[in-house]
Amino acid sequence: MMRTALLCSFTALLALAPMAHAQDLDAQRPLVRTALENAQRGQADDALRNPALADSPLRGWIEYAQLRRNIDDVGVAQAQDFLRRYAGQPVAASFRSAWLPALARQKDWSDFLAAWQPTDNLALRCARLQAQWVLGRTDASWVEEAQSIWRAGSSSLPDGCDPVFAALDSQGKLTDALRWARIDAAAAEGQTGVMRFAASGLPASQRSQAVAYASFLDAPSAQALSWDRSDRSRQIAANGLAQLARKDPDAAERLLPQYVQALKLDDTQRGQVLYQIALWTVASYLPDSARRLAAVPASAYDERLHEWQVREALSRGDWPAALAAIRAMPASQRQDPRWSYFEARMLDKTGLPDDARPFYARAARSATYHGFLAADHLGQAYALCPVIPHDSAQARAAVARDPALIRAMELWKLDQPAWAVAEWKDALTRFNDDQRRMAVEVAQDNGWFDRAVFSLGKQPGELQLYTLRFPLHHDATIRREAKKNALDPAWIAAEIRAESIFNPAARSPANARGLMQVLPGTGAAVASRQAIAYDGAPSLYDADTNIAIGTAYLRELLDKYGAPYVTIAAYNAGPTPTARWQSQRPGFDPDIWIETISYKETREYVARVLAFSVIYDWRLNDDALSLSERMAGRLDGRRKGFTCPGATSAQNEEG
Repeated sequence: MMRTALLCSFTALLALAPMAHAQDLDAQRPLVRTALENAQRGQADDALRNPALADSPLRGWIEYAQLRRNIDDVGVAQAQDFLRRYAGQPVAASFRSAWLPALARQKDWSDFLAAWQPTDNLALRCARLQAQWVLGRTDASWVEEAQSIWRAGSSSLPDGCDPVFAALDSQGKLTDALRWARIDAAAAEGQTGVMRFAASGLPASQRSQAVAYASFLDAPSAQALSWDRSDRSRQIAANGLAQLARKDPDAAERLLPQYVQALKLDDTQRGQVLYQIALWTVASYLPDSARRLAAVPASAYDERLHEWQVREALSRGDWPAALAAIRAMPASQRQDPRWSYFEARMLDKTGLPDDARPFYARAARSATYHGFLAADHLGQAYALCPVIPHDSAQARAAVARDPALIRAMELWKLDQPAWAVAEWKDALTRFNDDQRRMAVEVAQDNGWFDRAVFSLGKQPGELQLYTLRFPLHHDATIRREAKKNALDPAWIAAEIRAESIFNPAARSPANARGLMQVLPGTGAAVASRQAIAYDGAPSLYDADTNIAIGTAYLRELLDKYGAPYVTIAAYNAGPTPTARWQSQRPGFDPDIWIETISYKETREYVARVLAFSVIYDWRLNDDALSLSERMAGRLDGRRKGFTCPGATSAQNEEG
């Protein structure tokens, strides 16, 4: 009895330990932030001598930030001491990846090799090979690795690899065959600069031919018609014409017969060119699309071209042709909810509603955009089989106490996402599937919501963790701004999930910022028109401001375009392509208009946001507005419940 009581007390203490430690972390966080900022500015800082940071889990990262600023001045003894103290931690790996290039720049090859650890970084791998060469430590394995790097270089390799290749060549190990192997690989990728570089060491006649091949890929010319009929010449010609088809399918189609006749291109090479001619014609729905698709041999078709053949027929309203194109797909592709749905739609369109029902039913078993649409056609509830974990507090506390996970959470809160991800990945190497899921829960408790998207899905059942995969944060603001703009709050939540996964600090390469990824210019303009407080681009990182501006902008777009699905397309692609799609296919049914959007990113984005809207409606209200009504913009339309079929496919539209 006494032993049981002691065990219970100990368990309770363990459960409380993270809470007490969290208070220490809260107190330390401003000090750590200041120390990191000072280090990044190169300012002297005594943070590591501060007693308040004596037990900080981020001491290693503070020290790393200070060392990295002047990495070329770090002494060997100091660096080795750092690596010893933090051995096995991500901070040691980060330091090593910064220090090794410094040693290479200083040509300190002995210390470089002493500090070396295996890596996928090509620049460091080449530096190691150079170190071994300079120190006379080459053997058969050295030659093998240098040759493997050379062969893998279909695109440009780091400059630091050039001395290694020169050394390899001096040993007679960079053979003509190896040069041609890299030329062939580069030609397949259209990397003509790499082709010319690899050809530089060939005998003059071979070098001239390799340069001619590269020139043909840059700009096909009639000189190639006189090439020898070797396998390589044929393949280069096919590659060049296929590459030309991406820019000018008409020219590629015009030239192809000449090369088939002159070089005797085989059926595979001819199919390679015809594939690209058809693809880059149909991608813009040009007039010759159907003819060029029909000219591609069946053996050259892949899933991508099968899909475009369906879209091309849809774009012309040729329902029998679309149905035939779907039925020409491989069975695995045809059974995807998207194509099961459209097979049913085409059967409906061709007057066979009874034949359509089994295909609708198959699609409706999936929790996807097309599954929800199929359920609407059948008049049935939406399929959703949520899994709600029930873990003990002790199990979650044990995961939360993992040192790497603690560091990851703190680094995330300190706006150091790359370092946080490094610690996160390290923690996951020690977790089983249940612990990995609990780590995602810990991350969400700390405001790090994208971990569910990037860390769940390894096991089929994890896709059914909807409350983790579809987080709901700032819901009061979402509801308020949605009501103010007469929009559905589930739509706003879905946009945030699609744009930033609820990361208020998100910033895109195009400079879109915050939860709803608003561009500063758009933010300023909308704020001015709608009298929303706005204090420049940095204010877009404020959740309330971003949601207010993003929601108001959606309202403006909806007023302009009239239909939510067109509005979603415009939010992603902008006004110019949206106007083109509207003019090309006016009056199309919403589902067919969406499927025929020519931009893959936008086509999938619209479907994804609409599917997310259904799931967020479930999260907010336990039922959902019919997707068909939602697409039409009827917020007062019929609402639907959810059910869990026996074998529901746990898929979601995530792109």
